[in-house]
Amino acid sequence: MSESPDARSLLSASSQLNLMEMDAIDDKEFDIPQVDTPPTLESILNELEDEEEPFVLEDTCMLNTDNMDAHSCDTSSLASSDSGDPAHLKRKRRTVDLNATVHGSVLRHSLLKGISAQIVSAADKVDAGLPTAITVSGVIAVGTSHGLALVFDTNQALRLCLGTKATGAEFGAVSALSINHDCSRLLCGFAKGQITMWDLASGKLLRTITDAHPPGTAILHVKFTDDPTLAVCNDSGGSVFELAFRRVMGMRSCDSRCLFSGSKGEVCCIEPLRAPPDFRDHPITQYSLLAMASLTKILVIGLKPSLKVWMTFPYSKSDPASVPQLAWQFVPVQKMVNPILAFCKGDTVHFLLVKKEETGTIHVIKQKQLHLSCDIISLSWINSRTLVLVDSHEKLQVVDRPSQEVLETLDLEQVQLVYNSRHFKSLATGGNVSQALALVGEKACYQSVSSYAGQIVYLGTKSAHIMALRNWRERIDCLLKQEHFVEALSLAWSFHEGTAKAVVGLFGDPLKRKGVVGDKMVEILFQFAEHALKKCPDQGKIQVMEQHFHDVVPVLVDYCLLLKRADLMFNQLYAQLVENMVAKGVFLESLESYIVADRLGHLTTPIMRDLLAHYHGNGMMDSLERCIVHLDVTSLDIQQVVQVCWENQLYDAMIYVFNSGMNDYITPMEKLFAVIGPQLRAGRSLKDEEVVMGNKLLVYISCCLAGRAYPLGDIPEDLVVQVKYQVFEFLIRLHSADSLEEEEVFPCIRTLLHFDTREFLNVLAMTFEDFKNDKQALEYQQRIVDILLQVMVDNPDFTPSQVGGLFTFLARQLAKPDNTLFVNRKLFDQVLEFLCCPDDDSRHTERQQVLLELLQVGGVVQFNEGRLLALAEKAKFYQICEFLYEKKHLYDRIIDCYLRDPLRKREIFSYIHNLLSMPGYSPEEKQTVRDKVLQHIKELVTLDPSKSADLVVFHFAKEVQQIICELQDDHLLFQFLSCLLEPREGHHSGTVLPLERDLHELLLDLLCRFGPKQLLSFLQTSQHYRLEEAIQITQKYHRNEATAYLLEKKGDVHGAFNVLLETLKEKLCLLTAESDRGADGGEGRQDEEEKDSESKLTGVKDSLNDVIVLCHRNSDSLYQQQREVLWFPLLETMMASQKLVKGLNDEHTFEVLKELTMKVLNCMSSFISLPAIIQRILKDPVYGKGKLAEIQGLILGMLDTFSYEQTLLETTTSLLNHDLHWSLAHLRAAVTRGLHPRQDYCNICLQQYKRRQDSAEEIIVFSCGHLYHYQCLQQKDSGSGVTSELQQRWSCYKCSSSQGGRGGPSTEPKRGRSTSLAQTRVTSVSHDAGAEAHRKKVFVDATLDLQQEQSWDQLRCLYRGPSRLSILSELSHCHSSDKTGLLFPAQPGTDHFQLKLSPPPLLEE
Repeated sequence: MSESPDARSLLSASSQLNLMEMDAIDDKEFDIPQVDTPPTLESILNELEDEEEPFVLEDTCMLNTDNMDAHSCDTSSLASSDSGDPAHLKRKRRTVDLNATVHGSVLRHSLLKGISAQIVSAADKVDAGLPTAITVSGVIAVGTSHGLALVFDTNQALRLCLGTKATGAEFGAVSALSINHDCSRLLCGFAKGQITMWDLASGKLLRTITDAHPPGTAILHVKFTDDPTLAVCNDSGGSVFELAFRRVMGMRSCDSRCLFSGSKGEVCCIEPLRAPPDFRDHPITQYSLLAMASLTKILVIGLKPSLKVWMTFPYSKSDPASVPQLAWQFVPVQKMVNPILAFCKGDTVHFLLVKKEETGTIHVIKQKQLHLSCDIISLSWINSRTLVLVDSHEKLQVVDRPSQEVLETLDLEQVQLVYNSRHFKSLATGGNVSQALALVGEKACYQSVSSYAGQIVYLGTKSAHIMALRNWRERIDCLLKQEHFVEALSLAWSFHEGTAKAVVGLFGDPLKRKGVVGDKMVEILFQFAEHALKKCPDQGKIQVMEQHFHDVVPVLVDYCLLLKRADLMFNQLYAQLVENMVAKGVFLESLESYIVADRLGHLTTPIMRDLLAHYHGNGMMDSLERCIVHLDVTSLDIQQVVQVCWENQLYDAMIYVFNSGMNDYITPMEKLFAVIGPQLRAGRSLKDEEVVMGNKLLVYISCCLAGRAYPLGDIPEDLVVQVKYQVFEFLIRLHSADSLEEEEVFPCIRTLLHFDTREFLNVLAMTFEDFKNDKQALEYQQRIVDILLQVMVDNPDFTPSQVGGLFTFLARQLAKPDNTLFVNRKLFDQVLEFLCCPDDDSRHTERQQVLLELLQVGGVVQFNEGRLLALAEKAKFYQICEFLYEKKHLYDRIIDCYLRDPLRKREIFSYIHNLLSMPGYSPEEKQTVRDKVLQHIKELVTLDPSKSADLVVFHFAKEVQQIICELQDDHLLFQFLSCLLEPREGHHSGTVLPLERDLHELLLDLLCRFGPKQLLSFLQTSQHYRLEEAIQITQKYHRNEATAYLLEKKGDVHGAFNVLLETLKEKLCLLTAESDRGADGGEGRQDEEEKDSESKLTGVKDSLNDVIVLCHRNSDSLYQQQREVLWFPLLETMMASQKLVKGLNDEHTFEVLKELTMKVLNCMSSFISLPAIIQRILKDPVYGKGKLAEIQGLILGMLDTFSYEQTLLETTTSLLNHDLHWSLAHLRAAVTRGLHPRQDYCNICLQQYKRRQDSAEEIIVFSCGHLYHYQCLQQKDSGSGVTSELQQRWSCYKCSSSQGGRGGPSTEPKRGRSTSLAQTRVTSVSHDAGAEAHRKKVFVDATLDLQQEQSWDQLRCLYRGPSRLSILSELSHCHSSDKTGLLFPAQPGTDHFQLKLSPPPLLEE
């Protein structure tokens, strides 16, 4: 495109759209998780059986019904998904039925047999060549490789054959085709660059255009716009041209205008926006929009009224071989229909909504993008919500745009798609195209795919195929044909609910839609039932038949209930299923889950009868009971149900039928009482089922009194009070209805008390909670209490615990603040006697709790406190005692209560602490408590030493000595002192105890006796003991490690060493003695002693480690002679023991000792010179008198170490030298690097660096690549008042201004990207006008800029890690701390030791 001022302004206008920030818009507007559902559907191509029928293209107006009606605003409008309203998307996700994952076969794939046959025939008979391009409108046109265009009508009959083989030889193959909107004109583009226009009515050639674009390039695309006089073409040079057709005085002409030049980036795909008939008047059409896809970006331009760029959009990174795709579609968004451009390059499809504002500008809004895991080579819309894609493996995918779901995948391999690679490589004109375009052309198939009116045609090498969306019935029928009934129902339900994707042929109105789909579903249900009965296995295991129907019947029931067609299920379907006994049983059993879930509340009488009979016959009584209590009673035969329930002990169901069916709440109670009453009165124990009845009776009474229905729900509000009074009346009946003469009074209450006194009283207690202002209910309450007292008091039939339960209940009722009950006060003395009765220990805590509640209420019941205290102490009611002592302020007595109460013993510490800490208690009271605590201190310490210690620190610090005297037991004292003297954090961490040193030394003594393992850590953490005394204590108990630690702390290193050495010698003696015994004993004995020997060896190792660590720790601060006094005795000890063991034939011990000796030598070598060690070994009487062979191992090992360290030193030195040389060489190379100017003009005066050919001017080049005249820099500095000194430290103005402006002269040189690496002054000397300017570099100053410094630091860090010097020094010190030394016994044959190290990594410049 020519760079006109107009075009520049257009580009700036488009940049205001700021489409570079589209990602931000996208994330903000569509915060939706990526959906990447793998295709799970069958990819079988369901060929229609009646394919012989002629192919009929849908009329253009069908576009509207396809794209609009099915998804018009009456249904869930597209606004919902396209507007990106997150609330709607969430709502939609919740309401989606879980069955909606079935899509069935979405596409109908048909072979266009007539056209395919004609293509093959034309190739054979008239040498038309292979097909190369196809386009579809009201007719279908196919171009061939020999330059012919075959035009077919909607019945697939060949109407025209345009062109001749002669034109084919001249123009090459047909490479592009386009038909205008009224099917009157056809444009053909050719491989050699010509374009022809044909009249489709007459078959005449109207124009041959040869000069519309540069010669020698193939036509890749030619497309009509909505204006029949305007077309666009795209050639293999990557340029795009507008073709304007004129007819003046009968002369046809064509004017060409370049819209985009291939030199700016090659366009390989163009797509004008063509409006379907319904949208010809859409305001956007007046702009004649054209989308172009180059190899790097998308452009949308307007051809009218004047050329204007509306948007540019760069691709994200993608494979250079990916083919750019463009496709326009008018889509309803927010109750407006606007075009959306779908484009992709690679695996991501982007969507741009293009809308015209009232101001006349066009806005482009990015929509939610679609990610797929394939490389897309073809992209087409099939309707406003659905895309059809083909990937590079020729797999076709149908994708629903709003949900991003892949609906179906088909394999197009059999189509043998035609590719346009030859034209993209322009082979017909000599292949003069760029490599990038040729690479894209490998997968280009633009001319083989054409979409029109909801159908897509694909061109194969020998055939043509058409894809269209199946209508909803067809999709269901496809599944039915394959006998996939469950999937068909699931798909139909998604149509019913409006959640299905790519729907064709359904009403927009939800009611109509549901009606039509519902009828279809009913049909399917009947087919499914019939099929299931037909396919049922005739013989075989009953389980197989049951399983067969279990897969069918629940589905039928489920969909009948979803469709609210229970009548269908109970009449027609049930009538079908009754024929098979197994099916009938499965049907009746499957009803249970729906009844229990309250999805099915009413059954017809015949089905209820069958249900009762089936469940009863199969012993499924629990299931039957569950069903009955959820069913509407009106559908039940009450007499039959009651009889079945009573016979089978379904008491819940029986109660429910009486309650709901007859509003009778008393008869069920009478029936249950009649069963359990006589048994209890006779004193017999109840059977299990009678116990269940009794429990149900209690719960039932509780529910009736609380206004709840049994077993679930609530009693109708108008009956609540009436039912409550009826139940009370029943309970307080003097005699039962059919009583005998000998019956006792109040049989109901008596029976319930005998059955479970405690639970019956709990039921009454819960009921009484609800009585507030109901006078009638309060009268019943008093009456029941009187009856309870009359029945239970002085009645030998009730045990004391039952009578106690009654008084507990009464006490709780009386203890309530709003109590209205009247009970004779004398009874409460009996209550007190009973509760404190020491003979009966049962429910001790509960009785105490009741009495405490009674006392805490106060005022209601007054007791004689003296008598109460005596009774409480006798009954061990310590909480009662505490309550009474608290009132009398006898706090010291409360401590006794706590100590004697086993349940609350441990709470005593917090009680004492709170009492002594809180205000509100007099000093005298606190003192009595303190005395009591000291009196019982031994008990407290025994109970919890830690809490006792805390108590002492906080409140009894001065009495510590007295407490220690009290604690006779040493072990108890040890526990107490350990807790007392441990370091504390927080408020009391600084508490100073009297005689603290004595306490610490006492604890040290106790630790030596009872806790030797904690001894060393105590010595290390405590600061309060005296060294001399501590040493004496540890020596007294022979705790050698502790003694050595203390001696070392004192400064007596040799003393510490001697103590540890003695320990080591003792352990070595034990080991040698063990070896000696092992040598004498037999094999059996050896096996037994192996473990013992191992433990002794471990002891020796630990002990030796302690000695080595001590020597290592102190060697640095000692002279050579003092070091030898430490190390040599240790070496001698080890060598002596080694010598001893060697004579005893204990190989294992000998090897271990040898290894340990080598370890000592290793550690020594860091502090004592090797010659001194060797000399000492040779002088040693153990080795001196022996043979050289005995010490050969030691000597060779030491030589080995020497050899290793010498090699290590040499290698490290050479590495360090190599590193230094390498670093300096790189630094020098970086500093002397040449500078490359970015441009050839000065950044201040903006003139060429050679302003005048005759002048010699100096030039400054900065490391950032900007270039300045020396004079310009000087003027700039003098202009800003900077005095020029010897050499001005300049910085680049362009870079420093972008960093916030250049300041005045600074004493600190600026470190920035702009400061030059070498402020290089280049003198340009011009000899004559034609001569080339010679430049020489003069190095003035050398500094590193920030970027180079960072690179240098990075280079250094690359080799950092620990420095090689630090590794060496570490090696020299770490021998002793390592478990295994560097010194190993020399292996035979290791004469030449070699260190293998890898060289440093090489860095390429």
